[in-house]
Amino acid sequence: MIDKIYFTECPRDAMQGIIDFIPTATKANYLNQLLKVGFDTIDFGSFVSSKAIPQMQDTNQVIAKLDFSNTQSKLLAIVANERGASEACEYEEISFLGFPLSLSETFQIRNTNKTILEAHSTIEKINQLCVLRQKKLVIYLSMGFGNPYGDPYNSDLIIQSIQALTRLGIEHVLPSDTIGVATPENIQSLFKLIVSLFPDIKFGAHLHSEPNLAKEKLKSAYQAGCRKFDTSILGIGGCPMATSNLIGNIATEKLIDFLNDEHLYSSINIEEFAVSKEMANAIFNRYH
Repeated sequence: MIDKIYFTECPRDAMQGIIDFIPTATKANYLNQLLKVGFDTIDFGSFVSSKAIPQMQDTNQVIAKLDFSNTQSKLLAIVANERGASEACEYEEISFLGFPLSLSETFQIRNTNKTILEAHSTIEKINQLCVLRQKKLVIYLSMGFGNPYGDPYNSDLIIQSIQALTRLGIEHVLPSDTIGVATPENIQSLFKLIVSLFPDIKFGAHLHSEPNLAKEKLKSAYQAGCRKFDTSILGIGGCPMATSNLIGNIATEKLIDFLNDEHLYSSINIEEFAVSKEMANAIFNRYH
């Protein structure tokens, strides 16, 4: 049986921290190119406060310009509250809603203006909405490998958080290395633990990394049972609500190289990916 690896390309993560506003048409053109590549999912935009993330204020305008006539890729949008989730659910083109749940109380408040307890209540309500509107809720477990704020962090805390999510019927959980502190060793130990304890959860990895450590981190997650990865072309991106010294996403090209090295299956169209990379260079060199 072919061991399928699921790609989520994250242009939203790449763009959201850029101060200069990227024109709506430029975003749409780039996304339309990404739709040709063969990614399983594209994290394309967010329905959050325009004051908090000004770059994403035109998500509803962007989606109107997208061409789905020749793609199997599904769209994911980030939301931080019920209002955003309700807005995202209005779009048939969106299959997944992503919500950032933190293991750090400090970062949960900083990122969504909610405590962790309040965030769990919001997740329950958003998931009920997703069920009604035939969407899937994806939980990003931010600060999933440690945090800089001095909040408690240990494996029991991670297990308790995932257990609470399973009770709500959540199927998709991505431990997220929000600030790039994960090591190959703790990546492997975490995924070995949670994959064995929660066989019904579809786990993925949202990792940030220095480029020279990217392949090693990907290999550690893969060897521990992870089959779904969030990446960004050129490794651009990071959470603007985290520390001031952002470490970029793992580059999509690093994931493709890793799969080639390991002789693993990929649905990526290399020719279309090359075009996408050229577009990314042009966009991010101009606006980054």
